[in-house]
This record gives sequence, structure tokens and C-alpha cells, in this order.
Amino acid sequence: MSPDVDLTVPLPGPHPLRTGFVELDRRLFEAVAARHWPGGDRVLPRLSRSANHGVLWFAAAAAIAASRTPRARRAAARGLASLSVASLAINTLGKRSVRRPRPRLDTVPLVRQLKRQPITTSFPSGHAASAAAFATGVAMESPAWGAAVAPVAAAVALSRVYTGVHFPSDVAAGAAFGAAAAFAVRGLVPTRGQLLPPARPRAELPALSGGEGLVMVANLGSGTSDRVRALCDALPLAEVIEAEPADVAEELEKAAGRARVLGVCGGDGTVNAAARVALRYGLPLAVLPGGTLNHFAYDLGVEDVRALCRALENGEGVRVDVGRFTSGEQSGIFLNTFSLGVYPELVRERERWSHRIGGWPAGMLAAVRVLRADRHPLRAEVAGRTRPLWMLFAGNGMYHRMGLAPGRRLDLADGRLDVRVVHGGSRPALRLLSAAFAGPLTRSPAHAAVQVGRLRLAGVAPGTLLAYDGEVTETAGDVTVEKLPEALTVYRPLPDNG
Repeated sequence: MSPDVDLTVPLPGPHPLRTGFVELDRRLFEAVAARHWPGGDRVLPRLSRSANHGVLWFAAAAAIAASRTPRARRAAARGLASLSVASLAINTLGKRSVRRPRPRLDTVPLVRQLKRQPITTSFPSGHAASAAAFATGVAMESPAWGAAVAPVAAAVALSRVYTGVHFPSDVAAGAAFGAAAAFAVRGLVPTRGQLLPPARPRAELPALSGGEGLVMVANLGSGTSDRVRALCDALPLAEVIEAEPADVAEELEKAAGRARVLGVCGGDGTVNAAARVALRYGLPLAVLPGGTLNHFAYDLGVEDVRALCRALENGEGVRVDVGRFTSGEQSGIFLNTFSLGVYPELVRERERWSHRIGGWPAGMLAAVRVLRADRHPLRAEVAGRTRPLWMLFAGNGMYHRMGLAPGRRLDLADGRLDVRVVHGGSRPALRLLSAAFAGPLTRSPAHAAVQVGRLRLAGVAPGTLLAYDGEVTETAGDVTVEKLPEALTVYRPLPDNG
């Protein structure tokens, strides 16, 4: 390997301010070299080597993600993304902008020195940048995990001076690079905290000490056993019923007859079923995410047992809108989305394969099969005009895209249906992809978007597939979609500042 820059280039001439700074930096370096921390000679060089090529941080990310909570997985992913950006910036800009030689090792005890000395320029420290980027990125999603990682990151940064491979200013500049990289990633992909909807309109809800009065139905098909056990430990007075998927609807009806608060643990389809029962019985709903995607719970701001228990114990909650569709004698509600056209076909195709190859592979396979099939677009009359449509999507609330992040809802009680349509025509795959990338733009050659409180679709052929909250059924002809403003009361933790 050869140096990334020519270290033989003469240094610039003397400058009083620069000379003073370099002298101070040298004295700090020598002061660290003269100190002997208990165990430092044995631990810090090993720690420094373990951070080579980000190995330490990839291992830390794996350990954090292994906790199997959504927040921890996001923290691990954000930490690695921040590290990647920091490494790219250091290697392409930082190392090539300041041609600073490494410190002389005369004052550094031999026992501390690394067996393989780095040959790139000294400024700034890439190890410090990676450590700060990873720790800052993790802390942005999970302060608890950030606090656990921060001492290790600080020790790695210190080890670079302690082993004699960097001046203190190299480490400080590298750490600043790393923190800036984490904030840059946050600008592109907002944290979950930035995407929380406002805690409004607030609802008066009973505070359930120990969970007394809560009857929760958990869908065993969603793999909720761990969360159910955690809930039972946190709320010992709550009644928890574990049901097979086919029995969930019946158990929800039974639970509603004796519950003060109806609870549900499962994916979006299970939560939809519980919401129908809660609306019919006039009960507040407590949602514990337990499925693959959990759009409603996450948009609501409930991610885990701890968040839900806090809301239940304190009686914290809000009122949210509900979407409703009717087609002939058939009707239903949706908390997330309603759609006609290609998407319901994709959902049905995915269901055929998910139990064999898993959810994400099944989704990819379904998309390929549906888009390659020889079919004609849906035809429906919208605003008095018959139009060919590849897809019609209606969201329960406005979906926003922030930076590169997927669309999320920032207000679950805005009174609006977020309607997107992909026009019929040739090349449906290209049209659908262009509409997806366009996001919330109001109009393009491939798609249009509008926000309304009610939508009527005439001329829809009976038997046309429709999807709502991941469930698929068939229409009975014309379809009406409307909003039920603030119809459902749900528990959610409120901000600490009131």
C-alpha cells in the first residue's frame, strides 16, 4: 500500500497563529504520552486495532439490532449509515486537504505503539470520525443505546492519541467530521422522533393502574409471544388472550363485552379488526405493534410495550380519523390505506407466496409477476369522467415524504383523504415507479393527487379487487370512500412537556 498523498511536499512557511497552535498540539500529545492510565497500555491499543475498517462498529450494530426492538434496529442502521458517510468524507476530502505527517513516536512507550503504523496523512483522524459518527447516529434514534456506545467511542478516539498515531487536534477534527456526518444523514432520512404526529386532539381516557380493565387480544400468527410476555410483566392486572388468526375476530367480540379498554397486538390487519369492534362498542383502543410493518402503530407513536404501558398508566391518548368505504351492501374501515387496481392484485399474489419464502421476498416476486402480466387498467368514473387507472390509492390522512424517507403521516386527524391515481396507458411498471418517486407532488404525466373528504367511484365492475390495511376483498360495484373525523380514541404516550 502507498500513501494517499505525497508526504514529501514541503510544509507552508511559518505563521505565528499556526505555529502556536501546532506547538500547543505537540505539548498535549507529549502530555498524553507521559501519562499512564491503569490498564491503558493493554486495553487501548487493542481497542484501537479493533476499530480498523469499522469492524468494531459493525459488531456493535449487530449486537444492538439483536435486541429485536424497532428502535434498536433503526439506531443500528442509522449508526452504520452515519459511519459510511463519515468515512467517505474523510477519505475523499479530509485526508487530501491537509497534508500533515503523523506524530513522532520518540515519546510514546513501545508497549503502546501499534504493530502496523498507518501510512496515510494524520489530519483528521478517520477512527475518531467513525466512532463519533456511529455513536451520534445511534443516539439520534435511541438515547439509551447512544449512552452505552458513547464511552466506547470516546475510548477509541483517545486511543489514537494514546498509541501515538494522531495529534489531539486530528482526533477533535475527526470527531467533528463524524458528528456532522450523522446530522447530514438525519437531514436526508429523518429520525422517528422527527416524524411523530402532533399529540392532538387529546382525549380523556381512563388511567389503568397495573392494566386493570384492559382486555388485550394477541394474534399468535404475528409472532407476538415475546411482546405479550413483556406486557403481562408490566401490567399484571390486564387480561391477555392469545388467539390463532382464525379466532381473532371472535375473541375481539368477546373481549369487548367485558373490557373497559380493548387492546390488540398484531399487524395492521389485526388492528383494523380491533378498530371495527372498538367503534361498534364505543371503547378506547390500545394498540401494541406485533406484525411486520405496523404502519398505524408507528405513525401513532407507539413502538413497544414500554410506550403503550406509559400511556395506559397515565391515561394518555388522542382521537384519530377513520376511513370508510362502501360498495353495495359491503362496507369496511381503514386506518391506513385503501386501494384499487394493481396493488390489491399484488397483495393477493404476495399472500400466496409469503408462507413459503417469507414476506419481503414474496413482495418482490409478487411485484414482478403482477407487472409482467398481460392485463388492462381498471376503468372507473371519477368526477363524471370515465378514466383508465392502473391504481387508485386513498390514504387515511396526508402522507408526506421527508428527505429520502418513505411517506409517513404527520397528522392522524387532519380530516383528509390523500388520493393518488396512476393513469392508465402503456408501460404500467414505468408509470407506477415514476408516481412512487414523485411522492406528494400534485401532478405529473403519470399520476395525479388530491386531498378530499369524500370520493365516489362509479362504473367499477363488480368483483374488482380492493385492498384496505393489507386485507383484500371484492367490490360489489360503485365505491364510496369517506372520512370519519376523530371517530376512534386510542392510547398513545404524550410529550413530557405536556
